[in-house]
Amino acid sequence: MHTRRRGSSGSDKPTADEPPEWSDVDAEAIEERVVELAEQGHDPSQIGLKLRDEGVKGTPIPDVKLATDKKVTEILEENDATPDLPEDLRNLMERALRLREHMEENAQDHQNKRALQNTESKVRRLADYYRGDKLDEDFTYSYENAQELLE
Repeated sequence: MHTRRRGSSGSDKPTADEPPEWSDVDAEAIEERVVELAEQGHDPSQIGLKLRDEGVKGTPIPDVKLATDKKVTEILEENDATPDLPEDLRNLMERALRLREHMEENAQDHQNKRALQNTESKVRRLADYYRGDKLDEDFTYSYENAQELLE
């Protein structure tokens, strides 16, 4: 978005309509594990990785959506376990805070000054997207506001 580099193409997930035969875990058990991991403080992307690596009852879950017909975030919404901020917005705000702290110590670092401007621009754009739905109508991004939200 804020660079002249070309986009990087990555591999696509293999198309599948049903979970593999070796993954025969019950959908309810998966949902319980998702909620349990969320209560431990894991983000939705971390939950997916943990289910892929550790699984439920020793059986790995390659794709939560195939196994339960719901995304991890949908499962969290149903069980009132959603985080306060969407994960992508939280990560961008954390990056902006780190860059701001770096700029306070290194005022002449022009490259990271530009990176801070770009990151805060992304935060504002994403906040516009979430405003009214997952954020309050009167939410506006500021350094102080981000510090309060992330502490």
